[in-house]
Amino acid sequence: MDNLFRRNRVLKTLLSLTLVFATLLMIQKFKVVDIRMKEVRLDLKSNWCVSPQCKTKAADGNASAPVTQRAPAAWNITAITCTADSGLRTQSWFRTLDSRFHEFVLHRHCRYFPMVINHPEKCSGDVDLLIVVKSVIEQHDRREAVRLTWGKERTIGGKRVKTLFLLGTPAPGKDSKNLQKLLEYEDRIYRDILQWDFMDTFFNLTLKEVNFLRWFNIYCTNVPFIFKGDDDVFVNPTNLVDLIDFRTQEGKERDLFIGDTISKAAPIRNRQSKYYIPKELYNEPYPPYVGGGGFLMSSQLAYRFFAVSESVKLFPIDDVFLGMCLQKLGLAPEMHPGFKTFGIVRRKVSQMNSEPCFYRHLIVVHKLSPEELLRMWDTVHDVKLTCARKGID
Repeated sequence: MDNLFRRNRVLKTLLSLTLVFATLLMIQKFKVVDIRMKEVRLDLKSNWCVSPQCKTKAADGNASAPVTQRAPAAWNITAITCTADSGLRTQSWFRTLDSRFHEFVLHRHCRYFPMVINHPEKCSGDVDLLIVVKSVIEQHDRREAVRLTWGKERTIGGKRVKTLFLLGTPAPGKDSKNLQKLLEYEDRIYRDILQWDFMDTFFNLTLKEVNFLRWFNIYCTNVPFIFKGDDDVFVNPTNLVDLIDFRTQEGKERDLFIGDTISKAAPIRNRQSKYYIPKELYNEPYPPYVGGGGFLMSSQLAYRFFAVSESVKLFPIDDVFLGMCLQKLGLAPEMHPGFKTFGIVRRKVSQMNSEPCFYRHLIVVHKLSPEELLRMWDTVHDVKLTCARKGID
């Protein structure tokens, strides 16, 4: 490996990317010697979506959700033409607004962006569950750990599962060109990345939500369920499929939006907090929403989400934005104890957060490093591990 880097005569600006190259060059090895997770892939036909209504873009039954024109046949945003709303600068509330939010507010009306990497074929054929993972270019090690564990494309109980990663472009001050080349190389190997031409910043996470909803509305008309999560969570896909089976049998899939629900929350006014929201931007309690570490949603609801999202102002916190959309649909998220987006217990040093039997019985646990994820995955799937009987409902 060291000889390879010497031959390439890497510039000084690329020295910080040594680990990136090392990881990507190990990808082929990982693909060959991946003996972690051997599975029996069943060729059973999906039976989740048995009614015609399940496979249509249902946006009916709720007058509060305005249905806009249908999405085009393909992604048709080819250039960034949106400019700052300079008229806001003259308004008194904007002049008192914390300067950190100026760019967000000035460009809040800019929703859809050109695609840099697209995989419209990902939803073709019989796909029963689409796993969608929010990531950033630099977190290649997290994506690799997800691919080797819960994000590995597979068939579970006859249900075909596919995976995609959602990314923007590098923020200023980073080696953008080389990072982009590395990402394109990674995508040539795995073909599982969607990338849009907006900067990958915390405030732009909401752009990932609305651009993905539009993308899904265009390309995934036959996929009944979506799991959306972060790249630093542990997911038990078998329990996730079991939960979908239970909800489908109960006939509750149409409005399915389930996760770790947060209710009666209010904007944080502490300026030092990552989640700080000034009064000028939002000055009322948040609607119920789910922690963005991981949640499950039906496609029937996703199509209505796309329709209603176009009439909801973008908000800096993506989890809360989805809660606002859900509220406008007249719905509320469903709380499920199997989703632990704040850890199994909130006290991080607790041994419960590293107890594998909890992970075997839960659906989502946040958060783990790539090394912790790989180690926990192996432990949970060790046949020698004995745990009490699970129950996911």
